[in-house]
Amino acid sequence: MPALAPTALITRPAPPRPRPFPVLRHVGPNWYASVMGTAIVASAGAALPWDPGGVPVLRAALVTVWALSALMLLLVLTARAGHWVHHRDRARAHLLDPAVAPFYGCLAMALLAVGGATLAVGRYVIGESAAVAVDAVLFTAGTLVALAGAVAVPYLMVVRHRVRAADVSPVWLLPVVAPMVSAALGPALIPYLPAGQWREALLLACYAMFGLSLLATLTLLPLVFGRLVLIGPLPVALTPALFLVLGPLGQSTTAVGHLARAAPTALGAPATDPYASALDAFAVLYGVPVMGFALLWLALALAMVVRAVRRGMAFSMTWWAFTFPVGTCVTGAAGLARATGLAALAWLSLALFVLLTAAWAVAWTRTVHGLVSGALPAAPPVLGPATARTR
Repeated sequence: MPALAPTALITRPAPPRPRPFPVLRHVGPNWYASVMGTAIVASAGAALPWDPGGVPVLRAALVTVWALSALMLLLVLTARAGHWVHHRDRARAHLLDPAVAPFYGCLAMALLAVGGATLAVGRYVIGESAAVAVDAVLFTAGTLVALAGAVAVPYLMVVRHRVRAADVSPVWLLPVVAPMVSAALGPALIPYLPAGQWREALLLACYAMFGLSLLATLTLLPLVFGRLVLIGPLPVALTPALFLVLGPLGQSTTAVGHLARAAPTALGAPATDPYASALDAFAVLYGVPVMGFALLWLALALAMVVRAVRRGMAFSMTWWAFTFPVGTCVTGAAGLARATGLAALAWLSLALFVLLTAAWAVAWTRTVHGLVSGALPAAPPVLGPATARTR
């Protein structure tokens, strides 16, 4: 009987080692939008021309929302840290993805929004001194991250990302809008700085960030509108991102109003000083036309959302785009109402605030439901082609 040849050993690669905390793999930078969208409800409510802080029930509601936003910030920061530690490959892939990298601007805006809400509303609970300290820390950190992101993300888009005309999205505005949030929230800290150089330096730094963000936004908005006209509507799942265009419009209106009111304190001049008067005039002459365009865009975006809902738009984290941008329009309209004394603008700010709270309630409820059911966090949806020229 012939001897049998020895059986060759078959080696198989070991199965990949499971990563710890797999639930964190899909917690991307877009989750900071939920923090921004919650904090702006408290800030916008405090900014209404009727002094909501004097109404006990409304004041308690705003304080509750502020506390919720602070808790959410801590949770998302922790989750994002775990994402970078345990899923670094995914985190690096996000930076190289032109659809995800711009969301890194949300980190800065989340820090800034919670800081601003702390000074506006949280001071009722923790006291003014503690609120100023918290806001100063979050404002400084958020501004540094905002300026870094305003350079880093466009740099990556130029040298590493490969995009087509159909890839143009309002999401691209996020990193360049973040410095505008700093410009809008910085003036609240001016009275707490030493008189003289410190106050004037912060005032002019905020104006510089206003200009930085405004000019960068003006280079991107034509691309966004041109993409819609030439190629067609955004994919259904991405349609809520159209609301992001409201962010730089409402936030810039808010910024010029806050800066004009802070100028006399920063410059050590009376409100009748020609310099301060010129800034007051600029706030109105800039803010009213921009708010008009914001309302035009809001109507267009709402029409596109209705269209998308009819085509089966399901809930996703993009729905948080309905919150923060609308909140900036609330603060912008409220600032114009104070500057002009026009009742119509005061009622506009209230109407926008009602829209904001309704959008926030829906987004927050659906997000909590998704977390409890396990549907969230989830991988971003695969976007189909733009539904160009379809009815």
